[in-house]
Amino acid sequence: MTCYDRRDLGLLLLRLGTGGVLVAHGAQKLFGWFGGGGIEGTGLAMEAMGYTPGKASATAAGLAEAGGGTLLALGLATPAAGAAAAGAMVGASAVHAPSGFFAQSGGYEYAASLALTAAGLAVTGPGRISLDHALGHAVNRSWMVPAALAVTGAVTAVVVGARNRRVRQAAQDDQESLFEE
Repeated sequence: MTCYDRRDLGLLLLRLGTGGVLVAHGAQKLFGWFGGGGIEGTGLAMEAMGYTPGKASATAAGLAEAGGGTLLALGLATPAAGAAAAGAMVGASAVHAPSGFFAQSGGYEYAASLALTAAGLAVTGPGRISLDHALGHAVNRSWMVPAALAVTGAVTAVVVGARNRRVRQAAQDDQESLFEE
C-alpha cells in the first residue's frame, strides 16, 4: 500500500480545484456550457476585447483553459498544462487590468490567481497522486518546465502585446473622431 504525504494530498487538491475551474471556463468558451457564449459568442466578445480574429482567439483560450485544466486535474503533462493555463489567464488579466486589482471592481485578481496557481503547479509538479507519476514522468521532465513556460510566455507576450496595441489604437481613433465632429 502506498502512503501519500501531505504534499501529495495538497497538490492533488490544488490540481483538482484549479483544473476544475479552468475546465468550466473553457467549456463556456468552447461549448456554451454554464452560461457561456460558445465559440460564436465568445468570438464576438474576444473581438470586442481586442483579441482578433475572435473565433480563433476564443478557440485558443477555450482549449488552453479546458485542455490545460483537464491535464492539471489529472496530473498529466503538468509543465505544459500549467503553462498553457497560465498563458490563457495572463490574457484574461490584460483585459481586466484597467479596472484595477480587485475582482469586485472588475479587476484582474481572479485571473492572476489562476495564472499563478497554474504556473506554480507547472513548476512544483503534480505530486505522486497523478498520471505523471503513474507513467514515470514521461511527459513531466525537469527540462520541460522552463521550456513550456518560456514558449508560453513568448506567445502570450506577442498575443497580449498585439491586443494592447489594437486597444490603444482604437482609443486613439475614438479620441480623434471626437475632435473631428
